[in-house]
Amino acid sequence: MAISHRHKINISFSSVGMTDVIFQLLIFFMLTSTLVHPTALKLLLPKGSTQTSAKPQTTVSITADQRYYVEQQPVTLQELESVLREKLGESPETYISLHADKSVPFETVVFVLNIAQANNYKLIIATTPK
Repeated sequence: MAISHRHKINISFSSVGMTDVIFQLLIFFMLTSTLVHPTALKLLLPKGSTQTSAKPQTTVSITADQRYYVEQQPVTLQELESVLREKLGESPETYISLHADKSVPFETVVFVLNIAQANNYKLIIATTPK
């Protein structure tokens, strides 16, 4: 009497685990891409060729219609210095990043420069690469 062996190999592939991983990666990338916003204000920055390695503690933005923002908070020209003092204090080596639209008059940029000089802040003017 012959004994027959039944060795059946199942050739099916279950992709359930792979789709779970793909959906988790998709959700992760969607969440991280929406959380990264250097500035939410749309500004046309002037072009520059040099970059700095200093990390600013805060940003001051001036829009084309001359509205002032400290990070995302709108401020008036008169309260700009007091808001910066509140936020930064008297710490040494304090860097501020200035994001000014390229159509902003130069005198408004100089006004922010004077505030930075009066409080011993170091100002970094943000530009777009050439």
